[in-house]
Formats: sequence, C-alpha cells, structure tokens
Amino acid sequence: MKRIKLRLIVSLLTICIMTNINAQIKYPLTKKIIQTDNYFGQKVDDPYRWLEDDKSQETAKWVEEQNAVTQKYLSQIPYKDEIKNCLTNLWNFEKYGLPIVNEQFILFSKNNGVQNQSPYFIQKTNTDEYNILLDPNKLSDDGTVALSDISLSNNSQYIAYTIAKSGSDWNEIYVIKSDGEKLMDKLEWVKFSSIAWKENGFYYSRYDKQNESTKLSGKNEYHKIYYHKINTNQSEDKLIYENQKAPMQNYNAITTDDEKFLIISKTESTSGNSLIFKNINNNEDFIELTKNFDYDFDVIGNINNNLIILTNFEAEKYKLISIDLNNPEQSNWKTLINESEDVMKSASIAGDKIVVVYMNNASSLVNVYDMDGNYIKNIKLPAIGTVNGVSGKKHFNEAYFAFTSYTTPSNIYKLNTNDLEYQPHFISNIKSKVENLITEQVFYQSKDGKRVSMFLVHKKGIKLDGNNPVLLYGYGGFNISQTPAFSISRLFFIENGGIYAVANIRGGGEYGSEWHKSGTKLQKQNTFNDFIAAAEYLIKNKYTNPSKLAIMGGSNGGLLVGACMTQRPDLFKVALPAVGVLDMLRFHKFTIGWAWVTDYGSSENKAEFHYLYNYSPLHNIKKGVQYPATLVTTADHDDRVVPAHSFKFISTLQENQKGKNPVLIRIDSKAGHGAGKPTSKVIEEAADIWAFTFYNLNIPFNLKCDKPLINMNPDQNKISTPGIVPAR
Repeated sequence: MKRIKLRLIVSLLTICIMTNINAQIKYPLTKKIIQTDNYFGQKVDDPYRWLEDDKSQETAKWVEEQNAVTQKYLSQIPYKDEIKNCLTNLWNFEKYGLPIVNEQFILFSKNNGVQNQSPYFIQKTNTDEYNILLDPNKLSDDGTVALSDISLSNNSQYIAYTIAKSGSDWNEIYVIKSDGEKLMDKLEWVKFSSIAWKENGFYYSRYDKQNESTKLSGKNEYHKIYYHKINTNQSEDKLIYENQKAPMQNYNAITTDDEKFLIISKTESTSGNSLIFKNINNNEDFIELTKNFDYDFDVIGNINNNLIILTNFEAEKYKLISIDLNNPEQSNWKTLINESEDVMKSASIAGDKIVVVYMNNASSLVNVYDMDGNYIKNIKLPAIGTVNGVSGKKHFNEAYFAFTSYTTPSNIYKLNTNDLEYQPHFISNIKSKVENLITEQVFYQSKDGKRVSMFLVHKKGIKLDGNNPVLLYGYGGFNISQTPAFSISRLFFIENGGIYAVANIRGGGEYGSEWHKSGTKLQKQNTFNDFIAAAEYLIKNKYTNPSKLAIMGGSNGGLLVGACMTQRPDLFKVALPAVGVLDMLRFHKFTIGWAWVTDYGSSENKAEFHYLYNYSPLHNIKKGVQYPATLVTTADHDDRVVPAHSFKFISTLQENQKGKNPVLIRIDSKAGHGAGKPTSKVIEEAADIWAFTFYNLNIPFNLKCDKPLINMNPDQNKISTPGIVPAR
C-alpha cells in the first residue's frame, strides 16, 4: 500500500514539473520570407525556404538557437542523466558482425561493448586464432569516421575498405594487404558503390568531383564505373561505363567469383533495375540482359556460365532463375526455384548448396536446395526471428548466418554445408532479463479492410487496462520489411513497463511486390491508414490510450510519423519523426531524392502533385491545432534526407502549435542519416529521446542504474593492437 502511494506521489510531482517546463518554453522566432510557388494553378507558400541553404551563417545561427532551446528543456527533466547511465550499462556487451569468408580467411567485426566503432579482425580458416586488422576508432578523435564496407579479394591478397566521415554517404576507399600493410590507394568522390574484384584491382562507382559548397545537398548526377589497379593513383583509373544521356541513373558493378564476367546493375529509383554484362577476358561490348526497370534482378552468383538471379519478374513473391550467359535471351531463362506462398527475401551460394531465406508473416524461414534447385532441407531456427544474411563461398563447406529477434541480440551461427547442421559461433551475453519478455503477433483490419500484421513486445503478465505506455514503430516504404530485430534502446523502454509495437504496413516488402506497390504513389495513403489503424487497434484492445501512445519512425518512417500526426493529432501523445522526408513537393531536388519518385510520385506531375500536397506533412500543419509533443531529430551531415525537411517542418509546427505540448528539434553535429554514428552519440541521442518520451507520456521512472564502469570518452574506447587472441 505504501509503495502504491509513493508511486502516486511521484507521478503527481512529475505531472506538475512537466506542466511547468512545457509552459516555460520560448521558441526562437524563425524568419519568414515571401516565397510562393505555382503548381498547376495551386499557389503554395514556402516561407522557410532559406533554411535549405545548409552553408549559410543564418542557418547555422538558427540551428544553434534551436538546439539551445531543446537542450535547456531536456536538461530540466530530472532523470535524463539516469537514463543515460542505464542505456550505457545496457549497451556494454560484446557484439560480433557477420563474417566475410573465403577459402583462406574469415573477416569479422567485434565490438567490446561501447567502442564508438567496431574493429575488424582477420582469422585464417581452420584455426582458432585471429588478429586485429583495422581499428576505425583510430581514424578520428571523436569516433565520427566509420567503416561502411569491407571486401576481401578473391586471391586473398588484398582488402579494400570504405570509410564514411560524419555519417555522410560520400565515401573514400583504401586498400591494405591481408597482413595489415597499408598501400597508397585512396579513392575519393565514391558514393553508392560496391567493390567488385578482378585480379589485382577492382571496379567501383563514383561521381565527378563535387563543389564543396553544394556537396551535402546538391543533386547527384552522372554516376560512373571505374576500374582501379592496386597501388596506383586514382587519376590512372580506367573509365568502364557511363551514360551522358541518363544523368539520373546509378550503376553498380558485380563480378562473378571466377572473375570471368562483369555485370552492371543500372537503377533509376529505389526499386527495379536492369542488367548488362560482358566477358571481362575479351574486348566485346556490354550485352543487354534485361530491358527495363520494371522488376528487381539481384545477382547472387554463378555456376560456370549460368548466372543465378533472385527476381520478382513474373513472381510477385520472388523466385530464383538461371540465365546462360552464352544464350542470354529471355526465352532461354530457366526457373531454378519457383515462387512460393512465402516471400523469397535472399539467396546465397554456400559450398555446393543454395541457402534461401524466406519471410513467413514477416519472420524468417530458411530452406536449402542443391545447385539444380531441388529442395533438400529446412533449417530449424533458434526461435521466431530474422536471419540477416548468409555468408558463404562455393567449394567451401563453412557458412555463417546472423540471427536476431526482438529479445535476442544478433547471434552468429556456423553452418556445415555438408550435413546442414549448425552450431553457435558467437552468442551475445546481454546484461538484461530478456527471458521475462514475450513477443506476440496480432492481425488487425485497416480502413479498407486489408489484413495487417503487427508485432508486440512486452513483459510477461502485462495488464490490458488501457494504461500501458506504447511505442508504435513503422516504416512502410521502398519494399523494406520490418522483421524482428533487437534494439538495446527499445529494450530499455520495455524494461520500464512499455509495450513496443511494430506494424507491417503497406509500402514495405513483408508480403511481396504488390504489398509494396499498394503503399506507393497514388496509393500512399494506405500506408498512413494502416499505421493509424494499428494505433486504433491498440487502444480498442486496451493495450493503451491516446495519452500513453508514442509513434516513431525514421527517414521514410519520419514521413509516416509526420503524416499521421498531422492527420490524426488526437490519436497520439508523442511523435518522434527522425531524419524524415517531410516536404513532399521538393524532396526530389536534393542529393539522391530523384530516385524516390517511383515510391512517392513527383510534384512535377499534376495528379501526383495534388495527391502529395494533400498529405505532405509540412503542408498540412494547421493553425490552432494541438499536435502531439514532438521531438524531431536530424543531423547536419545528412546527405540522404537533407535536414532542411526537418528545419522547415519544425519551424512551421512551432509557428502554429496550440497548447503546451512541446515541439522541439534536436540537430546532431558531425552525423548523417544514421549509418556509422559512434556509440557515444547513439547513446546520447537515445537518452534525450527517452527522457522526452517518458516525460510527456508521464511514465514514472523508477529504475536505478549504477554509473557505468566504462568511460565514454572516445579516447578510452580505442583498443590496443593485441597479438594472437583466442577465437570464440
């Protein structure tokens, strides 16, 4: 009884403090300019367009002022530092990445817990010892330089690695020998590139040198493929492919393991590609393999002259086909593994087998086939969850796969491709009682009657009394599937009595190509309706109520949050749009935004303009409406979804917000769209987001966490170069 009274007192005190803090916010006065555009007779004001100039002193001053207001607000939340301590302790467990293998070496990443970046190690096959190969923590003092890709040459002599600075999509490629010796190679202006080996060199993709003043927000055009020979200057690289008539196409190089064929994948958007190829050993021109951009063709490898491709061509849920490159005409294509009721998500050649990962109701199912496509066996997984990649090689009888779930960190398993049995290779030892959590999958009806699935993760024995805090997460775009995945940050919310909900809404790829298409262009509202229906289901079934419901999404998911909070402000208490696409009339004018037109449509098309204008979050903020407590998050080096989206959105929201719900923006420095962000920055951002969310959902914070034993100073996160250390 005393405990109940104490919790009631704490709750009432929190409400009083929260009301005072919310009432005291003074937003910066953001300048407005006269800027009106005419779209097919519809006049549209854009008074905050000056914030699109990310290099101006005015914008920099605005960023400083907004961050000052946000940090002042967050600093007054009494348990923010305690949340950071809890998160730091939760984060502190070893994490391994999926190994990269060939017949001689295995490469893998390993983080001791809170290192800003994960070092890479190299191990000889058939041994139990490994050495450190690359430590990205030594590339910068603050951990903001990350390894974004690493590739081992087929002859095992060289390793090419790609670095990204401050989270940018712009990369640099360097080369080392397998013994760690660094070579002279430095390739710049690389973006959206693979590394495709051929003898003592590789093919890669890049743009021409950019103007520094427009590097982060300028439109990306005229992608090209070059061949680089090891130990030479980039100026000597050979141009392999370009198309001056198609400035808005991207090109990706692929070589077969035997280095006989070069395949170039051409894209004009985020879905659909076409393929051309050539035999590298002769001087023939490229041959067209597929004719348009209507379908996905994902090359997974080759068997002699036969190219193995995962595709949705005449298969909504994907199939595996074989194309004889000596007779590449479509009439000669052969189906290797037919489409099934489950979505074929990926396929890998390992040993003399084909390992196929399917999605069954948005979770993984793994089948193994022989090289002729005959079914051999289903691999029984440890639980309901997600297989994130299978790493193997032809003629090598060891493969690895990563498995995760909402309650299981990414664990690595080693698969014997002869007997198809697997064993643990690395199992995370997280400092949390995940055995007290359960995951359930429910199904609900959207506005048009469509059946939609949703995962719910929470503590055992939770009461359905309508008063549980809920975080509803979604994405709903670009054929990307939301399957079970572990998050330390979300685990923290659950341990504090929250329910984490993930809705598998249209626009994603959970149920095949049609599921994706039915959430695009003039059907995009289906995505928002599905998400809103998820919230209504949670309320109707007594999981929560509108005063306890927060919504979160990033990038396209930021659009989702922005659209839903402006369409149904009454339904949510907290909104957390991260690096969101929020100006649907101008997104295509920046960086790679033109590639998203196949999902969104374009304001340059009359019908699509009117549809976009009707849901664009920026353009549907109305005066005198009380919107949810909102914390927009973005970063100054985001060159995927430029921060101007978030800048203009929050300025409009602050101008029009009614009531005392705070509407703030957190702008990270030396960070980008999210990839490669150092652990210290990830924890700081998570602490701010959860402090804001707990405060505005009125969640009593009762956890007491010890101060972390580790030092979050980036210098202390560097590791010394060890000798030989034991493998797990």
